[in-house]
Amino acid sequence: MTGDALGRIAEALERISPPPGAAPDFGGAGAFLWHVAPDRLVPVQQVNRVDLGLLIGVDRARDTLVQNTLQFARGFPANNALLWGARGMGKSSLVKAVHAAVVAEGHALKLIEIQREDIPSIGRLLGLLRGADVRFVLFCDDLSFSHDDQHYKSLKAVLDGGIEGRPDNVVFYATSNRRHLMPRDMIENERQSGINPAEATEEKVSLSDRFGLWLGFHPCTQDDYLAMIRGYCDAYGIRIDDAALRAEAIEWQATRGARSGRVAWQYFTDLAGRQGVRL
Repeated sequence: MTGDALGRIAEALERISPPPGAAPDFGGAGAFLWHVAPDRLVPVQQVNRVDLGLLIGVDRARDTLVQNTLQFARGFPANNALLWGARGMGKSSLVKAVHAAVVAEGHALKLIEIQREDIPSIGRLLGLLRGADVRFVLFCDDLSFSHDDQHYKSLKAVLDGGIEGRPDNVVFYATSNRRHLMPRDMIENERQSGINPAEATEEKVSLSDRFGLWLGFHPCTQDDYLAMIRGYCDAYGIRIDDAALRAEAIEWQATRGARSGRVAWQYFTDLAGRQGVRL
């Protein structure tokens, strides 16, 4: 193959492939995944989520997050939000469901998910989003930091520090099982062994202070657990009487040793499969 032919092929590939770091057509999808090496935003055509009305037992967190997101989507001030607490109680599901509900009201709001390990690249991502004519919810699921993890420093500067700060068209939502995003023994160790224990501890816990909203999620009651399953059954047209549902669902939770929204969905998935219903 001649050099001219190779040159033409290279030029054609450049035309059809956006350069690393190029912002995509945000009108092409409602959600995106952020990847690095090279930096790029990958559109997600079908987001894995449930309807907002199916999230039971999180009314206060739901209403607060909906209001905050609506304010932001309408161009008004809004807070970064940390959804923390019990596992499987719908923290990430709530973020995705609220985004869908706000978009359904006609707002041009995009959801971008960033992985915890890519937090150091968040400044580059904001550089792509800054100045865009749409608004973005930047979402990190299961955010937490280990003993020797320095990624939290990158996030601290973005949330409300640094010279540039967070762009007006971006708000940051994160979920975590930990209220302060750090292991409790890590914080205690800093208090006991640091040269200046108070300052060392403040450095670690001040990250969560940069979230204007703290929304707590707690283990659900048995009534809420059963109401979740009944809500799924009604939404997907699955018929089962209350007595049978109660007996099966309670047995299911006993085998799992836990009761949560995730366990409710897992039981419902099994029930739908047994009845031949596609979800």
